[in-house]
Order: sequence, then C-alpha cells, then structure tokens
Amino acid sequence: MDFTEIYKQTGQLATFSPGAHFLLTAIQDRLVVRRADSFQITRSWQLEPSPSATALAASRKPLTRPQAVSDSGSSVDRDGWISHAGWSCDSEYILAACARKGFVDVFKMRDEEWRARIEAGAEGLVKAEWAPDGRNIICWSEWGLRVTVWNLVTGSATYIQYPAHAERGYAFRSDGHYLVLAERHKSKDSIGVYDATSAYRMVRHFPLPTGLFSALSLSPTGSHVAVWEGPLEHKIHVLSLAGEHLGTFAPEKDPGFGVRAVAWHPAGLFLAVLGWDDKVHVLENLTWGPITTFELQSRIPVGTTIWREPPDWLEATAGRGFLSYERLQAPHTLCLTVRDRTKPPPELPAASKTTCSEHLAWNVDGTTLMVRYGGAPDAIWLYAFPSFARPAEEKSVPAPHRTLKPKLRSVLLHAAAVTSVWWNPVRKGSLACATGGGAVYLWSDEWESEGEGGQTDGEAEEVAECVGVPARKFAAHGLRWAPDGRGLVLLDRETFCCAFEVEEDVPVRQ
Repeated sequence: MDFTEIYKQTGQLATFSPGAHFLLTAIQDRLVVRRADSFQITRSWQLEPSPSATALAASRKPLTRPQAVSDSGSSVDRDGWISHAGWSCDSEYILAACARKGFVDVFKMRDEEWRARIEAGAEGLVKAEWAPDGRNIICWSEWGLRVTVWNLVTGSATYIQYPAHAERGYAFRSDGHYLVLAERHKSKDSIGVYDATSAYRMVRHFPLPTGLFSALSLSPTGSHVAVWEGPLEHKIHVLSLAGEHLGTFAPEKDPGFGVRAVAWHPAGLFLAVLGWDDKVHVLENLTWGPITTFELQSRIPVGTTIWREPPDWLEATAGRGFLSYERLQAPHTLCLTVRDRTKPPPELPAASKTTCSEHLAWNVDGTTLMVRYGGAPDAIWLYAFPSFARPAEEKSVPAPHRTLKPKLRSVLLHAAAVTSVWWNPVRKGSLACATGGGAVYLWSDEWESEGEGGQTDGEAEEVAECVGVPARKFAAHGLRWAPDGRGLVLLDRETFCCAFEVEEDVPVRQ
C-alpha cells in the first residue's frame, strides 16, 4: 500500500465523496476539500461563528465556558468547531454543522461563493445529515423534541415530533423512498413511516411492542424492520412496514444487559443478533427463530485458520513495509477477559455511540460474518456461511429442506484491542482493521496462488498482513474505506492519512 502525508483533522471528520474523487475534512471551524489523486486543496470554507439571536436568547448553557488551550498557549473556543460534516449524494453540496451554536452551513462545490445557513433556533441542534436525495437536510433538536427536514430547493421545512433516538432510531429504505422513524408519544414507543418523495408525508404510524425502545434496523430489502429493547432485556421484534408483528426472539434464559449489535444479511435472508453475553443468534426470515448460535469459547477448534500478529514487529521494521501474520496450528487456547456478570459492561456507555457494524457485520455478498466479542477484544472472528445463501440460489432450495451449516473459518489475533474494523464495500473477501497503533491490518481471501509455469491454479487462499504506517507519531484509532474500495482513511486523534492500493504492471511472458 502507498501512504499519503499526515494531515490535520478534528472531530474524526474525514470522508471521501460518493464518487471517491474528493476528500472532505474538518479542521476546527474550517472545511477543506482535497483531490483524492493528488491531495491538493481545491476548496476551503470558514464558518461564521456567530449564532442567531434566537439561539443566543434561548441558550440554557452558562455564559462562560472553559476554553481549551492550544500548543501555542492561546485559548481555543471549541463551541465554534464543526461537529458534523458530509457530502450530498451527487457530491454537489457539502454541509457543516456546529451543534453547540445551533446552525448548519451549506456550501456548493461548483460555486465557492455560494452558501446557505440553517438556524436551529430555540429547540437547539444535536445532529444534522443529508437525506438520500441530496437536496434535503435532516436536523435533530435537543431533548428529542422534533426532527426538521429542510429542503434546499424550496426553502421549506417539515417537522416530525418526538423522535426516540437521534443515532439509532431511524433508517432510510435502500432506494431512499421511505424514512422509518422511531417515536415516543405519551411514554409509548411507535414507528412512523414517511414518504421522502412527497415532502415527508406520513403514510404509516403504528405502536411498537417494546417496553423501552433501544434501536432499530431496517432490512436491505426494505420490507422488515427489527427493533430491540433497552439494556435490561434481551429481546428483539421483527415487524413489517405495514405494522404487522412478524416475530419475537428472546433467549430461553435472559443473559441480561440486552442486545449489543444486530446485522442483516445483504439479501435479508438472516438476522444476526449479538448479545452482551457474547452469543450470536442467527435468525431466519420465515419464522424468525434461531437456526444456529455462535458463542465465544477459549478453545479454537481444529479446521480453523488462525492468524496472529507477530510480536514487536513494528519495532523490528521501524513501522515501514508489511509483514505477514503468523500462522498458528489449531486447536489453540485463548486467554479470555473474565467479566463480572453482576455488573453492567464497562463498555456499555461508549458502545451506545458506536455503530453495530463494527461489532457484527456481513461481507458484501453475505458469505462471511464478522464478529467482535467483548470477552476477546483483540480478536476478530470470521464465520463462513454456505454458498446457497445467495438470493439466486436460495429460491431453488425448498424452505423445509434448507440446511444451514456455518462454521468458524478464521480468527485474527492481535497484540492490542481492535478499535475499528470494516469490510470492503466492493470486494467480498477483503477486511481492514486498526488497533490504535502505528499500523493497519488487512485480511483477504482473494489471492490466487501460482502453480507450475507461473500460472494461477484458480484457487483463492487467505492472506493476512500487518502494514506499518510510515510516520513517527501516528496511531490509527479508526479507519474508513473509500466508496470504490481502493483506499482507506486512517484516523488518529487530531490527524489522518490515507492508504491506497498500489497497482503493479504484471509483465507478460513471451
């Protein structure tokens, strides 16, 4: 891989444009857009820090706030920093939100002088993001009062009252036609379905069977929505978008502390549910009952490919180049983290702010399931699913005769706890992770071995590599793939760099 220089960023706000031609970053109160091929700056905007008079008058925050001190000794007003930034779907517009001061600025790539502002007003602002159509901006107010949808074309606003959760309580259907929003009216949970193509007109509204709503997840087909209870009960419900209750799953013995993560199969065939008891229940889409269960165990069985990060390899290579993982022979025994079941998980507050995809996720074609168990934070577990899980093959298999026999395929062991892990959005057999150190870790099963005469034998094999970041002071705590799957953004606390695949010309044998 080839790495770029180290650049500044704040708020972990560094993201590729949908076409992967540009890279957007936020540096305090400034937006910077770079070209993805040369990393030259093409656009830069400074936010106007002054909030509206309404926001000032309604602010409930103290008049004086402790200010951070920069390296030069001067004070820094973090209230004016960008808290949210993002691209529209066509890369034409960019939004930058300052939640503490209650406004959203919108900029246009083709016209550097053009800008628009959305002022939240008395209800405050906690989050802002683009709708799938790229012409509506969705803003969440403080205290769950309402969601406001602002249209850039007409300048009009649509208000939806009492959303349940700004992070885990909504989803758009894959075609962007409907918004599914969890709401809480008069201490009761409900779901509203809104038509995004008709000014967010309500088309469905039905109650939820939850006692205390925690989160929802919409199936890739857009026909089912899974909702689960709060941290005190391990229970998940599946409903149709018409409000029909299709099924409920709860373990025979409630392990406590509820559901940790949920992941839909890309074709909507299965629903994987990870609990705080380090068990994964895979539900099928007919009866919504479990067809298999995975559990964290200290002994890795025979038949599993085990990869281990070499000890002290970063010091030996001075953080440059790459090195293959060590291959261990199965069976192998791990030292697991012992958790006191009488106390809540220490990672529960932090996990509520992270995405489910970094704990439990399918690859792009649904043949492999990635799991991160809480009892083994330094390991990544990969489970292989049968090939008939593809939609075209699934239709040819009668439902009563379907046999699902997934197995543990590979385990990746690291010297430190994994802080971020993502599947490649395009390639089915490519995974990247970070552990908060000076390296990025890659796993792939798409390499073809060479046989006699330099010809490939057509059989793919697994490859796991440790790739050092060529920088003295850089710790990769987070990472994100480019939309085309050819590059990565590696994020430190206040800096970032990018890594790209190096395309080599293979000589042709005469």
